[in-house]
Amino acid sequence: MLFVMQPLSQQKRYIAKNGVPVLVVDYLIDPFVAGTSGGDPESLSSLTNALGNELGKDELKLQSKVLELSCSCSENSPFDNWSVSYELDNKKLSCEKSFDALIVTAPLSDVKQMRISRRGSPFLLDFVPEVSYLPMSVIITTFKKESVKRPLEGFGVLIPSKEQKNGLKTLGTLFSSMMFPDRAPNDVYLYTTFVGGSRNPELAKASRDELKQIVTSDLRQLLGAEGQPAFLNHFYWSKAFPLYGCNYDSVISAIDKMEKNLPGFFYAGNHKGGLSVGKAISTGCQAADLVISYLDSCSNTNENT
Repeated sequence: MLFVMQPLSQQKRYIAKNGVPVLVVDYLIDPFVAGTSGGDPESLSSLTNALGNELGKDELKLQSKVLELSCSCSENSPFDNWSVSYELDNKKLSCEKSFDALIVTAPLSDVKQMRISRRGSPFLLDFVPEVSYLPMSVIITTFKKESVKRPLEGFGVLIPSKEQKNGLKTLGTLFSSMMFPDRAPNDVYLYTTFVGGSRNPELAKASRDELKQIVTSDLRQLLGAEGQPAFLNHFYWSKAFPLYGCNYDSVISAIDKMEKNLPGFFYAGNHKGGLSVGKAISTGCQAADLVISYLDSCSNTNENT
């Protein structure tokens, strides 16, 4: 006799919606997978400002595009191997000093446009696969408090894709003024709404007026927001984040190959360890630890030669 047990991962789980059983995957998992890996654009400024202050104006090159990364891979010393060329105000410039190691966090689509050389020979990135990116529109709105009939408290709301049949087209909304009361006057609610992602990539490219109608309609249905928003701002990213598809392991393998064949080159960001801000920061910390280990090993090698 043969008994086959169904894996737990294949057993269906249900929750209740209005007393009717619905699949957990449709209402709890689906919204997270659909492309809501964004955040309040203003809330990250404290992090970037702190990093900028720590680096100082002389070390921080804003509005610049990296053009070339050159690794000398000197046999005499493992240090000062990297030089960087970049573009600023349509001028090609080079960093005045060389570097022991690099941590690259640019999207892979941008890395593939850089000219990378190793010991004077081009290091071709033809082994790096094309990465698909998802577009995202973020719409910031405010409503007078008396215009919102159901002002839910909390972090925000994610919209399951099955709710599109009920007319909801957004991915979700952050209740920004609930989380950060000082972000808006006391008499208004501030909302951050996401449109696009893997669910409706074309909708992310819609006009400002169309997006305003979509967001206003969803907030009316979800929160009872009446009338038009008192304030609206719109941000659009054509490549908001990479799409982790079924063949994404080839992307990870390509990153590993770059790190293995370019001494002192390390990669971090949302292409490697996850899409969220927390995951991206975590990969940066891991890359920093790898740099420290690399430099320690280089120091030990120097001492033994």
